[in-house]
Amino acid sequence: MIRRKPIDDDDENPERWLVSYADFITLLFAFFVVMYAISSVNQSKYDQLTSAMGSAFMGQANGGKIILKKESTPENKIHQDSSLIKPLPLSHIYAEKQRKEREAMVKTGLDLSSQLSPLIGAGKVTVVQNNRGVRIDINDSLLFETGSADLSEQAKPLMQQIAEKLKATPYFMQIEGHTDNAPMHSAAFYSNWELSAVRASSVVRMLNSYGIAENRLSATGFGATQPISENETAEGRAKNRRVSIMILYETKNPT
Repeated sequence: MIRRKPIDDDDENPERWLVSYADFITLLFAFFVVMYAISSVNQSKYDQLTSAMGSAFMGQANGGKIILKKESTPENKIHQDSSLIKPLPLSHIYAEKQRKEREAMVKTGLDLSSQLSPLIGAGKVTVVQNNRGVRIDINDSLLFETGSADLSEQAKPLMQQIAEKLKATPYFMQIEGHTDNAPMHSAAFYSNWELSAVRASSVVRMLNSYGIAENRLSATGFGATQPISENETAEGRAKNRRVSIMILYETKNPT
């Protein structure tokens, strides 16, 4: 009987797995090389883009334009051109907005001056413009009795005139009470501080009653701390006893 020759397992190359392993490592290396190439940043391009974006948002550029040049390559050299991007004119928009606001405020001041011209001519009212807005100074003799914070009957037509002119505007108003430096103390008011503050509050209430929203109004008492004339003469003290309606540039509720 012829016996079958047993299979010799040793004929297989025991190191053959290294070929597959080497192929795998080569492919893995190639994969990471490609990933690195994709993730690398062209610093020149990045700096150029950063500069362009900064200039655009700051409203600054070379000659009013930002020039972004395409990279020169054989594929796009024929179509090479410069990209022109106009900067965002944020500073111009802000300046234009300020200009329009000031023009509107000047118009408001002129309208009030024209409307109150008889009282301005008599020296009872002044209308001036400053960096905060328009200020209307009203002599206290038009509004109150001596030592009182109750508005008189003759104050009502004046307050109504002012309210009719201002209630359609978007401006906030700060009502300021002022006195002279003559000491005062009564059952109703301990000092000029209290008198000036309550007088300002009385004007706020009346303007509100004539249609100006209460969230646009505020009251402040300054006493004798902000004189506009000397306190050594009766005429100067009379000028210092006043209520000022400060029409502010602000059109949003301050927080």
